[in-house]
Amino acid sequence: MLRHPGIQCARWVLPTLREERAVRSFGKRREVEDKPETAPYASIAGWKTRAPESTDPPEANAAAPRTRKRGNGSARSAEPPPVRLGPETESQRLERKRRTRGQRLRRLILALFILFVALPSLLFVLVYWSAEIPDPAAVRTNQIATVLASDGATVLTKIVPPEGNRTPVPLSDVPPPVRDAVLSAEDRDFYTNPGYSKSGFLRAARDNLLGRDDAGGGSTITQQYVKNAFLGSERTVTRKMRELIIAAKMARQWSKEDILAAYLNTVYYGRGAYGIAAASDSYFGKPPAELSLAEGAVLAALLRTPSLLDPETHLPELKTRWQYVLDGMVEMGALAPGNRDATVFPDIVPITEVTASDDARGPEGLIRTQVLRELRASGISDQDLKTGALRITTTIDTRAQQAALDAVTGRLGNQPAELRAAVVSVDPRSGAVRAYYGGGDGLGYDFAQAPLQTGSAFKVFAAVAAQQQFIPLSRVIDSAPVTDRGTTITNVDGESCGRCPLSEALKRSLNTSFYRLTMTMSDGPRAVADAAHLAGIPEQIPGVAGESLTEDGGPPLNGIVLGQYLVRPIDMASAYATLANSGVYRQPYFVQRVVTGDGRVLLDRGGDDPVGRQLPHGQQRISRTIAENTVAAMLPIAAYSNGHALADGRPSGAKTGTTQLGTTDLNKDAWMIGFTPSLSTAVWVGTERSQPIRTGRGGDIYGSGLPSDIWKQVMDDALSGTPIEQFPTGGSAAGGTGPGIGPGGANPPTSTTRAPSGGPYDILNPPRSSAAAPPPVSTPSPTPSRGGEIFPGLNIPPTR
Repeated sequence: MLRHPGIQCARWVLPTLREERAVRSFGKRREVEDKPETAPYASIAGWKTRAPESTDPPEANAAAPRTRKRGNGSARSAEPPPVRLGPETESQRLERKRRTRGQRLRRLILALFILFVALPSLLFVLVYWSAEIPDPAAVRTNQIATVLASDGATVLTKIVPPEGNRTPVPLSDVPPPVRDAVLSAEDRDFYTNPGYSKSGFLRAARDNLLGRDDAGGGSTITQQYVKNAFLGSERTVTRKMRELIIAAKMARQWSKEDILAAYLNTVYYGRGAYGIAAASDSYFGKPPAELSLAEGAVLAALLRTPSLLDPETHLPELKTRWQYVLDGMVEMGALAPGNRDATVFPDIVPITEVTASDDARGPEGLIRTQVLRELRASGISDQDLKTGALRITTTIDTRAQQAALDAVTGRLGNQPAELRAAVVSVDPRSGAVRAYYGGGDGLGYDFAQAPLQTGSAFKVFAAVAAQQQFIPLSRVIDSAPVTDRGTTITNVDGESCGRCPLSEALKRSLNTSFYRLTMTMSDGPRAVADAAHLAGIPEQIPGVAGESLTEDGGPPLNGIVLGQYLVRPIDMASAYATLANSGVYRQPYFVQRVVTGDGRVLLDRGGDDPVGRQLPHGQQRISRTIAENTVAAMLPIAAYSNGHALADGRPSGAKTGTTQLGTTDLNKDAWMIGFTPSLSTAVWVGTERSQPIRTGRGGDIYGSGLPSDIWKQVMDDALSGTPIEQFPTGGSAAGGTGPGIGPGGANPPTSTTRAPSGGPYDILNPPRSSAAAPPPVSTPSPTPSRGGEIFPGLNIPPTR
């Protein structure tokens, strides 16, 4: 298309709507300094500047709208308003800023409303409706569990929960003046408020936001109870808010009397007393029902800060607070002014005269430890233990326990201070622990649970092992010194019986005879260990690494027969009880019955209707004949050991034991373990550290000395007045060998009747004539054994 060169063709270009918005948006955000006032447009001749917008008022522009020719020559009215491409005017900018500032303010107000009004209100509603307030009778607070002796009446000790020793009492047992004193001190509007204090909540929120150490305070009694029973003492706004919500709901569902009773029974009063019952006893030595107005005001005054108002250290401050409580009672109308003036500050029991609620510091504390361990093993939960107000009936017999206490304190009273003792008595027929003494400090070390070397007391298990290998106790063995791996084994003071039966060697506690026996048996050390395990020595003993009765997990050494390995006193009492019970093992236990405060039976191990987790039934672990033969060989030992036969001719099986201190000639452990058909008692005497044990006169202590003195006194006192029982007579110390239970199972049964041996040292089967010769002895060839250390510093070379 040709155009005349002199004619300029202009082209009108309207910006699109998108371009218009983009330009306006850009203009609102910033002003570009180098932008021209009017936008140029293209022409044939080049770029030309657009004419500036009209500055006519809007009315004029509205009155004369622009028209545009259509392509067909027609005109169209109501054209879009002209587009402003230049910068905004000052008035427009101010208007935009004013409008933006208002929007921001409205948005801020809305956000604050949502954050501080709407959202808290929503949370309040949600927490309020989701909070489940239990019935007052269903709330379980921490309460004392009482540990009783087997008679179900004698209190041995108490188990106090870590959070307190609460003993609930009904509100009717709290005198009205005492209740009014508490309200005066803590919540004078208790009967009219909705369960919470708005001012207290706001004050606590302010203090928490400001980080003040004394944040809190101002809570009602309802809020304090909610905190103590449900929430804890965390100092946060959220905890305080939850406290307020739950308190508000509780105030609508509980009566004021129920809330006040729950508060009085849970709040802390100082001196370790939780609840008004414990507090009245701790401060005034009386139950709550006997408290006077003045005494009740003291307890009320203590509630605010018991540690800072302790009468032992802050008596003036306590008296000031006490007067404040009385003045508040006058303001409440609960106390006449004249009576207030006549009220005198009461006498408070000195703390030195207060009986500790925690009885764990005496010997009974160690019983409590064993009871707690057994309760958990029996499935009694910590919740039941802390809140059930349990009455725990133990197996401890009051007479046997007192006999043990008297014997230990009496016999050790004049002895060196470093000596310690342990006494454990077990009923062979049931496994019930009848007496238990592990030390005088209930929070200290329990020697009844201490792994210790047993000395010659372990020879009894060698006697059992020998019979399991069909070696009768009538077998004659040489008692001369024996050399093993370069070490010579001798007897105490060079004692010897020449060649004598094992039963006689057991009575005389001859090391050489039993050491030689162990060497001649098939795998003797392992056989002795297996016999001990069958009798009741645990394969795993706390404090002993690996399997018990082993050499660092390997096979035991020959020294096992001399009590080389570690065993606890309670284990020895139990293992000997198995022999007394004709080879039937019964697991030792402490807890007989557990009943909650409301009468629910959680555990009952007696009667025809047992409840809870029961103990294993008795197990015939050792042949009845072997057990009775062994008992028969042990019958004369108590009398032989310095005249410690029981009173009234009561039969008993027993064995002493003494262990050596290293390579010295001194002793460090001394034992006496013995039994009747109804009681097996183990006594140990030693020290906390491996020290020589000597009497007050400087003499060495052996098992036949001080331990036997204690054992005889315990047994005589515990069994005094009971029928004198005889042991079964099916066996014979001469060594009839009935069916045995060996490491691989039951041995083939053999006849238990045999002709008298005629041996010169048979205990229950004396020789027919003094000229009778002992039967021939067939001794198996010694089995090869490894070298090793049987005691510290005492090594035995290997034999071949």
